[in-house]
Amino acid sequence: MAERHIVAMGGGGFSMEPRNPRLDDFVLSLARRGRRPRVCFVGTASGDSDYYIRRFHEAFPPSRAAATHLTLFDRKVSDLKKFVIEQDVIYVGGGNTLNMLAVWRLHGLDKVLRAAWNAGVVMAGISADAICWFEDGVTDSFGTPTRALNDGLGFVRGACCPHYDGEKERRPVLMRLIKRGFPSTLALDDGAAAHFVGTRLAEVVSSRRKARAMRVEIKRGIVVETAIPVRYLGAGK
Repeated sequence: MAERHIVAMGGGGFSMEPRNPRLDDFVLSLARRGRRPRVCFVGTASGDSDYYIRRFHEAFPPSRAAATHLTLFDRKVSDLKKFVIEQDVIYVGGGNTLNMLAVWRLHGLDKVLRAAWNAGVVMAGISADAICWFEDGVTDSFGTPTRALNDGLGFVRGACCPHYDGEKERRPVLMRLIKRGFPSTLALDDGAAAHFVGTRLAEVVSSRRKARAMRVEIKRGIVVETAIPVRYLGAGK
C-alpha cells in the first residue's frame, strides 16, 4: 500500500489566507509528483461555486501545479475513479459538510476517495474537509446552533472540530457534546492543519504563529483540553 496522507485544516489555505501560502505549500510538498503536482479542487460543499473554483485556479497557476476541478452538480467526468486516482492531491473546499457527504455518496465519490487515498493521493482541504475524513465532527451544516455531525467518512477515528478560535460557538458547543459522550475530538484553530500519515497523527503544522491544536476529551467526568505541539511553517518561532 502506498503512503497515505490527510491534511485537515481548521481554517486557512488559499480561500482564507490568499497572501499566506504556507499551508497550501505544505500540502503540495506531500504530493507524489514533486514538480507541478496534479491538484484537483472539489467544491461540492459550496455547491460547486464558480467564484470558489476561480479562486482555486488563481491560487494554483500552471507555474505552481497542474490544477483541475471536479464538479458534481454539473458533472462532466464519467469515470470518477480513473479521474481521481490520476491526481496527486484532492483539495476539498469548505462549506456545508452534510450536503457534501450526501452528494458524494449519491455519486459514489466516497468510495472513490478511499481508493485514491489508499493509492497515495493526498487528501487535503479546509473546514468541511477537516471534518469529513473523521467519524464525527462539529458543524454548522444544519444551520444554527452548531451541532454534532455523526456521519463522516471514517478514514480517521474520532472527531474533528475546525475553526476552534475563529467561531465563538465552536468551543462551548464541543464542551457540551463531550460531556454528553461525544468522542475524543481534535480541535483546530484557523491556520492549524493536522497531518495524518495513514491513520496516525504525524504532526500539526500552522500558517499562523499562535494557531493551536487541542485534544478535547472527558477524563473522570471532566472535559480536558490537552495542547498538541504545533510546528509553525514560517521563519522563526
